[in-house]
Amino acid sequence: MRLFEIRDSFGLDHLLPAKRPNPLPGPGQVLVLIRAVSLNYRDLLIVQGKYNPRMKLPRVPVSDGAGEVVAAGDGVTAWKPGDRVVSPFFPDWIEGEMTAAKTATALGGDVDGLLRELAVLPSEALLPVPEHLSFEQAATLPCAALTAWHGLFVAGSLKPGQTVLLQGTGGVSLFGLQFAKLAGAKVILISSSDAKLERARAMGVDHTINYRTEPDWEKRVLEMTGGHGVNLTLEVGGIGTLAKTLKATCHAGRVSLIGVLSGVAGDIQIGPILHKMITVNGIYVGSRVMFEDMNRMITQHGLEPVIDRVFPFEESPAAFRHLELGQHLGKVLLRLS
Repeated sequence: MRLFEIRDSFGLDHLLPAKRPNPLPGPGQVLVLIRAVSLNYRDLLIVQGKYNPRMKLPRVPVSDGAGEVVAAGDGVTAWKPGDRVVSPFFPDWIEGEMTAAKTATALGGDVDGLLRELAVLPSEALLPVPEHLSFEQAATLPCAALTAWHGLFVAGSLKPGQTVLLQGTGGVSLFGLQFAKLAGAKVILISSSDAKLERARAMGVDHTINYRTEPDWEKRVLEMTGGHGVNLTLEVGGIGTLAKTLKATCHAGRVSLIGVLSGVAGDIQIGPILHKMITVNGIYVGSRVMFEDMNRMITQHGLEPVIDRVFPFEESPAAFRHLELGQHLGKVLLRLS
């Protein structure tokens, strides 16, 4: 099978094509022909060596993919050849609380990911692709969509009529926008691009702020909410935006802490958390059960993911460089034959 691997050193120049023998499924496993994969910021950090500099190489990156079943191992009755399936980010996190053992199964991290033609995966981890979605659309769901779902509805307890703050127009934020509007919430979105803000308004955003021209965007958020603040934020910025997010959050509000775009190290003022009794939850994707719940909403409403661009498999390094530029709106994908 063909694949791309981080060969002997980190960096996009070291993401190289390779070939390995076709894998075979063991008991309880399924062999999947990967049709499409979706890139996340985590994947870029992994290739750059910024996510885990001590990661053993070579490593096949990328956590998110969809494809079709080729063969099933002994004892597998849930899947047959030709079934369209999508793989979760954590194959071993089926339900319940997260554990260190479940975390260790994250694809494209300590174990090989899906930037390859064939992958052996646990039968119980796989989910059917919603009927109205293509392989490319389904490949966007495992990380970005499920992270938004977890942050909004599981940890965030979002209710109709509440106000959500979203940051940027990457995959998590745009799924957050789609889910929040379906749930009857109001949405404020910040970005540095007027063009992207215009497109976000066309998708249903209630209020937008350009944080380049309005660096004190937390004050504008308070103005837009009549001084009340937002009920919930999907915090993808990290340490560089968290202080402003806390100021923009209402009393007894929630922050789903997801991303590290501006870094992870720095001073955190805990005063607003204490005085306003804000709940801050760390979000690390989600379980298969959460994935099932999310897919029910996606299917019920015919939701379609926002895709920026699809690259051919052979141009995998170019797709990563496109993601690195940060000019995309929606998901960046690779299509495999």
